Amino acid sequence: MEPLLTLKTASVLLAVAALGGLTMAGIRFGGKPQPPIWLAMLHGFLAAAAVTLLLYAYCTVGLPTLAGWALLLFLIAAAGGAFLNLNYHWKMQPLPMGLIAGHAALAVAGFALLLAATWTAMHV
Repeated sequence: MEPLLTLKTASVLLAVAALGGLTMAGIRFGGKPQPPIWLAMLHGFLAAAAVTLLLYAYCTVGLPTLAGWALLLFLIAAAGGAFLNLNYHWKMQPLPMGLIAGHAALAVAGFALLLAATWTAMHV
């Protein structure tokens, strides 16, 4: 497994997942209690694929330090996303905007670290 290819692949998967996340946040902050279930599932599956890929690489071939910190933030954000999904979305309750913002902030910080790690790895 090539660490740089792993970083690039995870970055692309997370970028697409982020587009779904932004769409869902726009739906919620636009006044609807929750986004469509299919969109939430797609967002979660794409993000989970990227995080699984990063975790596997971290445990096998190793990743740059920044990517390790990004992985930690993504794992925390994933726990928050699962909490939102299981405790609100599936119970058809309005998603709390504060939890959405916290989930997004962790994911954005993780994504920034991942991009920095990928950029650095490309230019070494």
